[in-house]
Amino acid sequence: MSAALALALVPVAPAQAAAVPAIQIVRIHYNSPGSPDNGANLSLNGEWIQLKNTTRRAINLRGWTLRDKTNRSDHVYTFSPFVLSTGKTVTVRTGRGSNTAANRYWGRGGQGTFSYIWNQTSDTGYVHNSTGKLVDSCAYNSSRQEWVDCR
Repeated sequence: MSAALALALVPVAPAQAAAVPAIQIVRIHYNSPGSPDNGANLSLNGEWIQLKNTTRRAINLRGWTLRDKTNRSDHVYTFSPFVLSTGKTVTVRTGRGSNTAANRYWGRGGQGTFSYIWNQTSDTGYVHNSTGKLVDSCAYNSSRQEWVDCR
Protein backbone atom coordinates (compact mmCIF):
# COMPACT_ATOMS: atom_id res chain seq x y z
CA MET A 1 0.00 0.00 0.00
CA SER A 2 2.82 2.43 0.73
CA ALA A 3 4.30 1.74 -2.75
CA ALA A 4 0.99 2.69 -4.37
CA LEU A 5 0.86 5.87 -2.28
CA ALA A 6 4.44 6.73 -3.25
CA LEU A 7 3.60 6.33 -6.95
CA ALA A 8 0.57 8.54 -6.56
CA LEU A 9 2.71 11.33 -5.10
CA VAL A 10 5.35 11.36 -7.85
CA PRO A 11 5.06 14.76 -9.57
CA VAL A 12 4.39 14.71 -13.28
CA ALA A 13 5.96 17.41 -15.40
CA PRO A 14 3.44 19.38 -17.47
CA ALA A 15 3.38 18.64 -21.17
CA GLN A 16 5.52 21.10 -23.08
CA ALA A 17 4.12 22.72 -26.19
CA ALA A 18 6.15 21.95 -29.28
CA ALA A 19 8.39 24.83 -30.21
CA VAL A 20 7.29 26.73 -33.30
CA PRO A 21 10.01 26.40 -35.96
CA ALA A 22 11.68 29.57 -37.25
CA ILE A 23 10.49 28.69 -40.76
CA GLN A 24 7.20 26.84 -40.64
CA ILE A 25 5.37 24.99 -43.40
CA VAL A 26 1.95 26.64 -43.45
CA ARG A 27 0.16 24.82 -46.28
CA ILE A 28 0.78 22.36 -49.09
CA HIS A 29 -1.53 22.69 -52.09
CA TYR A 30 -0.90 19.21 -53.50
CA ASN A 31 -3.71 18.80 -56.03
CA SER A 32 -3.62 21.39 -58.75
CA PRO A 33 -7.14 22.67 -59.46
CA GLY A 34 -8.85 21.61 -62.66
CA SER A 35 -8.49 18.63 -64.86
CA PRO A 36 -6.47 17.10 -66.31
CA ASP A 37 -3.12 17.27 -64.56
CA ASN A 38 -1.29 17.51 -67.86
CA GLY A 39 1.99 19.07 -66.73
CA ALA A 40 1.23 22.46 -68.28
CA ASN A 41 2.91 25.35 -66.46
CA LEU A 42 -0.44 26.76 -65.24
CA SER A 43 -1.29 23.39 -63.71
CA LEU A 44 2.18 22.98 -62.19
CA ASN A 45 1.96 26.41 -60.55
CA GLY A 46 -1.39 25.40 -59.00
CA GLU A 47 0.68 23.01 -56.87
CA TRP A 48 2.70 24.73 -54.14
CA ILE A 49 4.08 24.81 -50.61
CA GLN A 50 3.94 27.88 -48.39
CA LEU A 51 6.47 28.78 -45.69
CA LYS A 52 6.25 31.40 -42.94
CA ASN A 53 8.96 33.18 -40.96
CA THR A 54 7.70 32.90 -37.36
CA THR A 55 10.57 34.87 -35.83
CA ARG A 56 11.11 38.55 -35.07
CA ARG A 57 14.02 38.78 -37.50
CA ALA A 58 14.48 38.41 -41.24
CA ILE A 59 16.00 35.09 -42.31
CA ASN A 60 18.18 34.56 -45.39
CA LEU A 61 17.02 31.24 -46.86
CA ARG A 62 20.08 30.87 -49.11
CA GLY A 63 20.95 27.17 -49.23
CA TRP A 64 17.77 26.06 -47.44
CA THR A 65 15.96 23.18 -49.14
CA LEU A 66 12.44 21.89 -49.65
CA ARG A 67 11.77 18.29 -50.57
CA ASP A 68 9.07 15.67 -50.56
CA LYS A 69 9.04 12.18 -49.09
CA THR A 70 10.65 10.53 -52.14
CA ASN A 71 13.87 12.40 -51.39
CA ARG A 72 14.82 12.13 -55.07
CA SER A 73 17.41 14.68 -56.17
CA ASP A 74 15.01 16.07 -58.79
CA HIS A 75 12.45 16.69 -56.02
CA VAL A 76 14.68 19.10 -54.08
CA TYR A 77 14.28 22.87 -54.27
CA THR A 78 17.25 24.90 -53.04
CA PHE A 79 16.77 28.57 -52.23
CA SER A 80 19.11 31.03 -53.89
CA PRO A 81 19.83 34.15 -51.80
CA PHE A 82 16.40 35.17 -50.56
CA VAL A 83 15.44 37.02 -47.38
CA LEU A 84 12.10 36.19 -45.79
CA SER A 85 11.03 39.09 -43.60
CA THR A 86 9.63 38.61 -40.13
CA GLY A 87 6.06 37.30 -40.11
CA LYS A 88 5.98 37.00 -43.92
CA THR A 89 5.17 33.99 -46.09
CA VAL A 90 6.62 32.78 -49.35
CA THR A 91 4.91 30.36 -51.74
CA VAL A 92 7.14 27.98 -53.69
CA ARG A 93 5.30 26.96 -56.85
CA THR A 94 6.22 23.80 -58.74
CA GLY A 95 6.33 25.29 -62.27
CA ARG A 96 8.25 28.10 -63.91
CA GLY A 97 7.91 31.84 -63.37
CA SER A 98 9.69 35.00 -62.24
CA ASN A 99 10.71 34.96 -58.59
CA THR A 100 9.27 37.67 -56.34
CA ALA A 101 9.22 38.36 -52.60
CA ALA A 102 5.93 36.41 -52.34
CA ASN A 103 6.47 33.64 -54.91
CA ARG A 104 9.45 31.46 -55.81
CA TYR A 105 9.40 28.93 -58.63
CA TRP A 106 10.78 25.37 -58.54
CA GLY A 107 11.21 25.50 -62.31
CA ARG A 108 9.71 22.11 -63.09
CA GLY A 109 8.20 21.49 -66.50
CA GLY A 110 8.62 19.87 -69.84
CA GLN A 111 8.13 16.35 -68.52
CA GLY A 112 4.33 16.09 -68.52
CA THR A 113 2.80 14.59 -65.42
CA PHE A 114 6.26 13.64 -64.14
CA SER A 115 6.90 17.31 -63.42
CA TYR A 116 4.67 17.38 -60.32
CA ILE A 117 6.27 17.20 -56.88
CA TRP A 118 3.42 16.58 -54.43
CA ASN A 119 1.52 13.28 -54.60
CA GLN A 120 -2.25 13.66 -54.65
CA THR A 121 -3.02 11.01 -52.02
CA SER A 122 -0.20 11.23 -49.48
CA ASP A 123 3.21 12.82 -49.12
CA THR A 124 5.40 14.73 -46.68
CA GLY A 125 7.04 18.11 -47.16
CA TYR A 126 10.34 18.87 -45.43
CA VAL A 127 12.26 22.11 -44.99
CA HIS A 128 15.95 21.94 -44.03
CA ASN A 129 18.22 24.86 -43.16
CA SER A 130 21.51 25.54 -44.97
CA THR A 131 23.39 23.11 -42.72
CA GLY A 132 20.94 20.30 -43.55
CA LYS A 133 19.10 20.33 -40.21
CA LEU A 134 15.39 19.52 -40.43
CA VAL A 135 13.46 22.65 -39.45
CA ASP A 136 9.85 21.56 -40.13
CA SER A 137 7.78 18.92 -41.88
CA CYS A 138 4.16 18.40 -42.82
CA ALA A 139 2.50 15.14 -43.84
CA TYR A 140 -0.89 14.49 -45.41
CA ASN A 141 -2.86 11.41 -46.32
CA SER A 142 -5.99 12.37 -48.23
CA SER A 143 -7.23 12.68 -51.77
CA ARG A 144 -10.48 14.38 -50.72
CA GLN A 145 -9.02 17.87 -50.64
CA GLU A 146 -6.62 19.86 -52.76
CA TRP A 147 -4.52 21.15 -49.86
CA VAL A 148 -3.51 20.60 -46.24
CA ASP A 149 -3.01 23.18 -43.49
CA CYS A 150 0.14 22.37 -41.57
CA ARG A 151 -0.18 24.64 -38.53
